[in-house]
Amino acid sequence: MVNPLEWQERLRNAGYLADEHFSLMIGLAVAMQRPLLLEGPAGSGKTFLAEALAAATRRQLVRLSCYEGIDAAQALYDWNYHKQLTALARQADVDPFGPGFLLERPLMHALTIAHGAVLLIDEVDRADEGFEALLLEFLSGYQITVPERDTVRAVVPPITVLTSNRQRSLSDALRRRCLYAYVDWPAPAREREIVRLYVPEMPPDLVDALVTGVGCLRQFGLLKPPGLAETVDWARAQRVMGFPGWQREWVQATLGCVIKDMMDFATVAERLDDLMTGRS
Repeated sequence: MVNPLEWQERLRNAGYLADEHFSLMIGLAVAMQRPLLLEGPAGSGKTFLAEALAAATRRQLVRLSCYEGIDAAQALYDWNYHKQLTALARQADVDPFGPGFLLERPLMHALTIAHGAVLLIDEVDRADEGFEALLLEFLSGYQITVPERDTVRAVVPPITVLTSNRQRSLSDALRRRCLYAYVDWPAPAREREIVRLYVPEMPPDLVDALVTGVGCLRQFGLLKPPGLAETVDWARAQRVMGFPGWQREWVQATLGCVIKDMMDFATVAERLDDLMTGRS
């Protein structure tokens, strides 16, 4: 039986606050040994979920960061060509495709961890469609076929999380192999709870003002709207500065905690009055 409340508690202990529906999807993905595809805006907490899952399940986190042009040699496995040539020069009948010559990349490594892993395939939408095709065998049965040897199957199937910022549409074939959840910006009440989790001594009225301010920034049409990590950083800045309060001078001085682009700085400077009053 999948108990979403149990997963909520386990993730909370690892520093991740999830609602009951999201906790249910996580529990189902683990119980059914299915990959979980998370889509949503950058900074909404998708990557941190995998880190929290690793902590909650006491498994090693294996991370594959995707990028344009990534291929099997970076994601699945590669051969140690120098070692192969050296071995053949010393002994002509050596098998150059023996296990000692195989270099494990993140996906292969996740299959061979004896006690299981949490595998994060981060920002899969940055890779091209050809790379998605490489993932299909892995996501279907947690195995990788090595033509020169055999098929490597998981010792313990990894808990697999894929994230996407929706920079491009993912293929239907990849989506069919995954369970799915959309990770949006949290509601203000949830974001206040997150701030209180990480900065518990912060006064409630200041938490309200800061979360309202971050919510306004996300409505300003910024190139890089602040994510949850930026919210927490801004709250921590209040703590290390002795909680000076929601003051204009403090907001101006610490905007670098939440704004990470010069053009966005100009936009916020023009709308600082709106930010201070919570108008979006």
